[in-house]
Amino acid sequence: MNAVVMTQGFIEAGIDGARRDLETFWRRVSRDGALSPLQRSLVDRMLGIWGGGDEPPGLLWFDMVSRFASPYDFNPLNINPLRDLIEELIDFDKVRACNSVSLFIAATNVRTGKIKLFERPELTADHIMASACLPMVFQAVEIDGVPYWDGGYMGNPALFPLFYGAASDDVLLVQINPIEREETPRSAREIQNRLTEITFNATLLREMRAIEFVTRLIDEGKLSKDEYKRVLMHRIDADLLMKRVTAASRLSADWSLLQRLADLGRQAARKWLKESYDDVGVRSTLDLRHEFA
Repeated sequence: MNAVVMTQGFIEAGIDGARRDLETFWRRVSRDGALSPLQRSLVDRMLGIWGGGDEPPGLLWFDMVSRFASPYDFNPLNINPLRDLIEELIDFDKVRACNSVSLFIAATNVRTGKIKLFERPELTADHIMASACLPMVFQAVEIDGVPYWDGGYMGNPALFPLFYGAASDDVLLVQINPIEREETPRSAREIQNRLTEITFNATLLREMRAIEFVTRLIDEGKLSKDEYKRVLMHRIDADLLMKRVTAASRLSADWSLLQRLADLGRQAARKWLKESYDDVGVRSTLDLRHEFA
């Protein structure tokens, strides 16, 4: 969703337009989400009810319900306000017609378990909703008769299209799910949150190990540079900052949390720009062997 919203804003007004549309989108998500029973009410905030964490207070109720009921049970009409918001804010005709931005959206084929990539010229609201379809929250999104779930299960993100579908040798990874946590989860909620992080990181770790292996073979002269692309990998890493936020917060639309996440992102981006921007096009700033091998 961030990618397609940013693309539309960039088409209309460059970098400033991208920032504008992203803020508009998330403000609307927060405003519309305030009506959800999962979110913290004004009274809750004032009285400190449910503590001060990032997890929405209705999550406990939802967690219990989702253990014995699916979205096909508690939302049989498949009502999704987020889809309505996407259709309202995104001009997909304009996005599809833009040739200056390459856009790849991943979804998981429910039947085969394989990743499916959708590219900019074919994108619709269905593709965007499929890419963010958490199966315990939403019904699978059908495209041409095929059901899809969140692309993060098989590519979070999918890096391979950036090797073959982009001219740049540099790939900048913005990582939000912590790979490591020092403490051992003990409560049921902590265990589930950590399991979610591990699941969504698994495909990324496999791809990064493959990149490291191919890069090493190229550097050792065992693979031809004319036949294989040597990728320069970079990462904006907010690992230490994001460890303060649990995986369950992805169901929260609280504006104060969204603002805090945006601030953490800016802080991490400024740090990377200061330390690594001059290395773009020259060398990798992410030590693949140390981090992933």
